[in-house]
Amino acid sequence: MRKAPYGSWPSPVDAALAAAHDGRPEWLGFVGDETWWTEPRPGEGGRRALVRRRNQEVGREAPPWQGGGGRRAGGTEETVLPAPWNVRSRVIEYGGRPWTGVMRDGRPLVVFVNFADQRLYRYEPGGEPRPLTPVSEVGGGLRWAEPRVDLARGEVWCVLEEFTGAGSGDVRRVIAAVPLDGSAAEDRGAVRELGDGRHRFVTGPRLSPDGRRAAWLAWDHPRMPWEGTELLVAEVGQDGTLREARTVAGGPGEAVAQVEWSPDGRLLYASDRSGWWNLYRDGTPLCPREEEFAGPLWMLGLRWFAPLDNGLIAIVHGKGPAVLGILDPGTGEIVDAAGPWTEFTGMLAAHGARVAAVGASPRTAHEVVELDTATGRARAIGARHRDPVDPAYYPEPQIRVFTGPDGREVHAHVYPPHHPGVTAPDGELPPYVIWAHGGPTSRVPLVLDLEIAYFTSRGIGVAEVNYGGSTGYGRAYRERLREQWGVVDVEDCAAVARALADEGTADPGRLAIRGGSAGGWTTAASLTTTDVYACGTILYPVLDLATWGPEDTHDFESRYLESLIGPRTQVPARYAERSPTTHAERLTAPFLLLQGLDDVICPPVQCERFLARIAGRNVPHAYLTFAGEGHGFRRADTMVRALEAELSLYAQVFKLDVPDVPRLELHT
Repeated sequence: MRKAPYGSWPSPVDAALAAAHDGRPEWLGFVGDETWWTEPRPGEGGRRALVRRRNQEVGREAPPWQGGGGRRAGGTEETVLPAPWNVRSRVIEYGGRPWTGVMRDGRPLVVFVNFADQRLYRYEPGGEPRPLTPVSEVGGGLRWAEPRVDLARGEVWCVLEEFTGAGSGDVRRVIAAVPLDGSAAEDRGAVRELGDGRHRFVTGPRLSPDGRRAAWLAWDHPRMPWEGTELLVAEVGQDGTLREARTVAGGPGEAVAQVEWSPDGRLLYASDRSGWWNLYRDGTPLCPREEEFAGPLWMLGLRWFAPLDNGLIAIVHGKGPAVLGILDPGTGEIVDAAGPWTEFTGMLAAHGARVAAVGASPRTAHEVVELDTATGRARAIGARHRDPVDPAYYPEPQIRVFTGPDGREVHAHVYPPHHPGVTAPDGELPPYVIWAHGGPTSRVPLVLDLEIAYFTSRGIGVAEVNYGGSTGYGRAYRERLREQWGVVDVEDCAAVARALADEGTADPGRLAIRGGSAGGWTTAASLTTTDVYACGTILYPVLDLATWGPEDTHDFESRYLESLIGPRTQVPARYAERSPTTHAERLTAPFLLLQGLDDVICPPVQCERFLARIAGRNVPHAYLTFAGEGHGFRRADTMVRALEAELSLYAQVFKLDVPDVPRLELHT
């Protein structure tokens, strides 16, 4: 094994390869007995394609416990709609379930949201998509999510987000029914509203098996859905309207994250009333544990559990890492699916005895997994992981728990530099980059990410921090950030960085920090309030709290700061005190700022005001903007430019020899 300085190791994981494998399959569903989903296409303008898996039965064997391999099935994947069709909703800006499908006369009937115009379309293979909803010129227009086809009534039930004016807060949301015959394609008046519209936010209704009742979730400003939601149940009238809605669970201090009906008509829901998102049936806990059986509702229609026809319940659960299991509600016992997957997302779908899920591991990217509960066999059936390079170049992560201020636990994943053929000279310590995730109410999973391999295979370590405020560790852990954003997250990231340096894992003089969105805030706040880092990469960030409020960002998060910082009317000085823009004069470390010009969540003006404050202060920096990109980058060329610029920043600051990456021009 040859020796070379950290950061200079040759790697087959280039930025183009990392970009091509960015993203994961989402929004699984069954159409008949076929599994369908959406998946990212960075090389096709960042669109999300709708994909179906055509089944081909090739044999049946005995179940595994009888010595057989279980059901074996062949099949092919097929892209349902060509470019530029982009199956993605903009509801609450982060989106929601954008499609549904049923079998009609032996053929699939699909209803989907097209990203470009946000209209609902009806599609039957062999034909062309036909619009079902009109375009509105008012504000952000009409947006739709969580469609559900009602063939008996000839309608599609969904969540409608309707802008009533030019402001980001001029918006209402209601459960609505859209005619399947296309009569509302040019007529908003043909859309029937099913509820009373008294709540600011709603999720799509779930119908009871007999069709006589509906259940859904709702909440209002200033709460976020992981702080408090209401579970409502209503009678369904003959005309489909929802009548006599009543709250049966939830409230200001209880977050119900998902609701479903069991096959026998009993109400199932995930609530954090115990301090953990546990599963309840008609108010009784089914499997009380200090684990999470759900997560934060950043998108409408997320599904962490799914009732099966046989009375069992498929669940995604865990403390930190979330795995797929089958819960017997009669005994409270869980049997986890066997296989290499150690992380699953809240995208479950169920059909008969089959469960479809999205799973991944530190050695495999996200793929579509099917669990056949009749045989007990789980296997990847779609978007299957295939190693684009020798897996010897993949990082070998460590699950760590560090000690933060006041002795509190800080969860993190540490990815040391790793290369199959190169090591560093004796005595040299590696540079490390601390990654702060977005949200901030979120969690970074421990899965294969070629962006991380891009750095670790070159000799740069990465540490992902699930700082206080992250999900997956109970309500108390995520509420550490209440009124402490810019404090706890910054302290926890710094605690991990300092611990890595103190234990001799990282070079204390070559530490960096990076993050996007809320992670961009943590990065900027860290660079302006600590001396831990030599440089940082800030992606589409929040930087100035005074200009990130009800009139400055989208409606969903417009009151988020009341819990993260405090009520603006009560602690106005805190908004300036915490903002990186306020403390820009303290910034001395070089940084890279990356921003999408179409971002309505963290608009470019946030970056522009920050840069104006450091003008003429001789701080080396670069500001790269990307037309056509919103909040989070989706296009391959954007991701390549961003990754190469980030590596060039570290190369210049840490004095690394990286000849195969374009040099980033830093300005002062």
